[in-house]
Parts: sequence; structure tokens; C-alpha cells
Amino acid sequence: MTVSHPLLSLKNIKVTFGGVRALKGVSFEVKPGEVHCLAGENGCGKSTLIKVITGVYKPEAGAELLFDGKPIAAMTPTLAQSLGIQVIWQDLALFGEMSVAENIGFQLAVKGKYGLIDKRALEAAAEKALARLGVSLDVHQALKELPIAQRQIVAIARALVGEARLVFMDEPTASLTQSETDYLIEIVRNLSASGVAVVFVSHRLAEVLEISDRITVLRDGGLVGVYPVEGMTQSRVTELMTGRNFDSAVIASDHDDAPVVLSVRNLTRNDEFSNVSFDLRRGETLGITGLLGAGRTELALTLFGMRQPHSGEILLEGEKVSFGSNRDAIRAGVAYLSEDRLSLGLNQPQSIADNLVMASLNRILSGGLISSTRKSHVVSHWISELGVKIGTPDDPIRTLSGGNQQRVAIAKWLAIGPKILILDAPTVGVDVGARAGIFDIVRKLATEGLAIILISDEPPEVYFNADRVIHMVEGRFQAVYDPRQTSLTELESTVYA
Repeated sequence: MTVSHPLLSLKNIKVTFGGVRALKGVSFEVKPGEVHCLAGENGCGKSTLIKVITGVYKPEAGAELLFDGKPIAAMTPTLAQSLGIQVIWQDLALFGEMSVAENIGFQLAVKGKYGLIDKRALEAAAEKALARLGVSLDVHQALKELPIAQRQIVAIARALVGEARLVFMDEPTASLTQSETDYLIEIVRNLSASGVAVVFVSHRLAEVLEISDRITVLRDGGLVGVYPVEGMTQSRVTELMTGRNFDSAVIASDHDDAPVVLSVRNLTRNDEFSNVSFDLRRGETLGITGLLGAGRTELALTLFGMRQPHSGEILLEGEKVSFGSNRDAIRAGVAYLSEDRLSLGLNQPQSIADNLVMASLNRILSGGLISSTRKSHVVSHWISELGVKIGTPDDPIRTLSGGNQQRVAIAKWLAIGPKILILDAPTVGVDVGARAGIFDIVRKLATEGLAIILISDEPPEVYFNADRVIHMVEGRFQAVYDPRQTSLTELESTVYA
């Protein structure tokens, strides 16, 4: 599509909150049909910029905003929507109890006879939007019954119903597996081909380089630069985002002489995984990777007592155990960091302190009541130990960045004094700098003797941060890899075959 001007153009965008400059004269532009990546660490100003574009925040005097070549004196949410600017936030902002059609078309409020909602027209609009994406869903089905990948598609279809010309996708793949991500990327390509511009915000740099035409990098509220994707590498993007260079190196080492902490023998849960066997030794980090449906999370939940195996054995330090619930597992010293931090890992409205101690309340009791002194000691210790950046411990956990929330979630489990820590996709929704910090913590914990199971659908994460890597396929352990004796390319080609 040949045009003489960008679809969206911003210049000299400045925003200040409480004396802190969130955006420092940023410029940004998007071309029609372009897939443009907005990159930067948490807190760099990405969300602030999007909210300026959508009229939620007002920039300071001297800002310039043009849409389709026409100046916009004062952007408002209503005006942004009428221009075809849509945002799909990470939490999707959908309604679980409503149907797919109602979620896609609720903004239309199609009214029929007597002023009532015309359900047929609503469903037709939803089906048309889904067809444009090349997707077939039951528009009558309740949204809560759909997996996260299909909910993401519903959110995109809702944007198309609003005649979208520019769609911002905030961490659209944060909760998706690799195969689901591949499918979403294909949908983004289809949108681009139809002339819809897409701004992609993601911490997964591999997919950023795969899907984007250009990358705008922000750091500390300022514009670092705008770069073509051609010739760009993940390490270079990381360096631009953080101002630092992160060297990836294999850290695998032998633990054959260390005592076995966990033994799993022929563990089976029908239709989820079968005949799983492995040993986990003190100080070892065991990586498990695989595609959607491999059974990784199901295995983790079984080891944590949330699901019951149909056959096989679990031995903890040589003693056979049978966990009737996660409480039994916690008492035995098994901790599990959920892949869904927002819904299952933390209680967002509660304070940082309350979230940190929620799994270890028995350790801070005095006379049957919570001791504020003991609580304060535990909280201050782990905040310091894991380097969590906070205002005060009484602030709501939702005020923290994704990386700092994840550190609190890890601290919550370390406070119980575990023997085994299961980390299920610990870097979901976490930026590249914070990821490095989390894996530094993982390595330190392993050095101190903690036995760790690291689960990820991103092979580089387990390759560079585990001592052994197990490839899981359709509920079975397919192969075991030593990162010192195989290449990342070999591992990735096997996983994605």
C-alpha cells in the first residue's frame, strides 16, 4: 500500500506524573498495514505512550499528533475509537459469563424491535469478524469455557468489529504456548495484509523479530531509536532496551554425587501424561520443555498435590509420598510457582506483604495470631534477599512491575523453606532485563542446594538455565539433553519439529 504519510504520527510527547517524567519528548509513527514493535523494559513508558495515543492521558504543551495526515488537537477515548484505534490489553478486558458473540459485539449494542438487543445481528457481526481472521468459533459458547489462546482471538475480533485501522497488542503472547503464538502471528500477518496496522508489544524478542517490520525502542521514558528488523538480533534489541549486554552461556554441571531429593517412577495420569520417570538431585535444575499438550503443567500440578495420579510412585528423599492436596505437598517441602501469576500466583488487590506470607502463615503465628513483628521480618528479609523494588510493603501487589511481582511470587514459596521448587513458565509477562534477574535468583538458589524443576515452552530458557533438559511430547518424556553436549539449534529443531 503506497501512501504519502504515516497512519499515525506523534512528536515531542511529554508526560509527567508527580514530578516524575514518564515520557521525555518521544516521537513515534506507524505506517498503514505495518507491524511495528514497541519495545522496552517495564516502566520505560510503553503503556503511557499508548494511553496518550488513545486519549486516556493528555501530553504536555508542544506535542503534535496526526492521524491519517490530519492533526488531532485533543485526542479522547471516544475520538480514538471512532478513528479505528483499538487496544488489546494483556488482561483482554473480556467478560467470562458472556458469550463469544456478546464479547465481540457488545460495543455495537445492535438494537432491534422495541429497543432490545438484536442477537441475530450481534452474532452475524461476530461471525463476520471471526471469518475475517480465518477463525471458526461457536459464537454462542460462554467465553469462560475457551482456552486463553481463543480468548485472545475473541479480543482481536472485537477490535475488528469496531472497524479497526490501528490495533495495539499489549503482550498478546504472554500466556500462550509456542504453537498458539505461531497461530496468533499468522493472524497478525493477515491483519497487516488487509491494511490494518498493528503495534506489537512483547517481551518475547524472537517473535518480535519474526513478525515486525520496524522496532521503536524506549528506555526510561526516552526514545532510543527506530530500527528496521532486517539485520537486528535479540541480543542487540536487549542491549538497546536495557543499555546492558547480557551474555548467554551454558551453566549445566554434574550433580551425580548429590543426594536424590525427588524420585518419580512410572507416574501416569490418564489422558495427560504416562510412565514419567526421573530423579531430581539436591542443587540440580531440571528443565522440562515441549509444545502445547505435552503435559508439563499437568505433571507439575500432580507433583504439587493438585491432581492425583492414576498410577506410579512419588518418592521424597527415598520415602514414598501420596499428596491428597497442595497443603500436603507444601508441608512436605514442595513449592509450585504457577504459570498464571495474575490469576493463580498472586492476589492482585492485596498488599505486597500479604502476598509474600500467604503460603507461610504458620511460620509467623504467635499464640494463634499473626505476629506483625514476625511478618515484618519475613517480608523485609525476602524483599532484600531477592532485590524486589517496592514503595512500601503495604502497597498493593498490582502496583509492581511484572518482574517484581514475579520476585514476590518466588519469595512467597521460599518463605516456606522448600526442598523442591517447581517453576512453571516463570518469565511469562516479564521483560528481558527482569528475566535475567529471575534466572540469577534461580541459579543462586540451586547453588544453595535447592532442587529445582524449570518448565518453559521456550527452549533457550531451559537450555541456558538448567543442568539437564527433558523434551516432553504428548504426555511422555521423549529425550533428555545435556546442554554441554548439544546445541540450542538441535534442541529447538527437535521441540518444534
